[in-house]
Amino acid sequence: MEKLPKVYECMDQVVPTLSPDTPILKAVSFLLRHRVTGAPVVDYKGKLLGIITESDLLRLISEGVGSKPPKEAKVADFMTSEVVTVPSTTDVYFVAGVFNRNRFRRLPVVDDGRVVGAITRYDLLRVIQEHAPKYW
Repeated sequence: MEKLPKVYECMDQVVPTLSPDTPILKAVSFLLRHRVTGAPVVDYKGKLLGIITESDLLRLISEGVGSKPPKEAKVADFMTSEVVTVPSTTDVYFVAGVFNRNRFRRLPVVDDGRVVGAITRYDLLRVIQEHAPKYW
């Protein structure tokens, strides 16, 4: 029986990222423009610092930005710092389990601390479509 692919075989290799200093309102526009539900937040070397998601940004409506005017708020003020990631050599079985246990829609793929891609639920649906005739 053929093995299912590893993450590096089906991940998005081009991943739009944000800086922690990006103004929060620009981050909203960024996600809309790129049609993504979240983006890794990285330093100038590509090291993962966190992730900003649509859920994080919805806090702009539900909680506001605290004492700062919205134009002064930064991605660092809203991002999630504790990020679940997977290495590029991870088996897609494992990734499917992570998605089943969490509400995540995408996971950053990180090798040696640097973002090298992202894998989404949609990517795994493509794996199912491609491999289903071989298994069922």
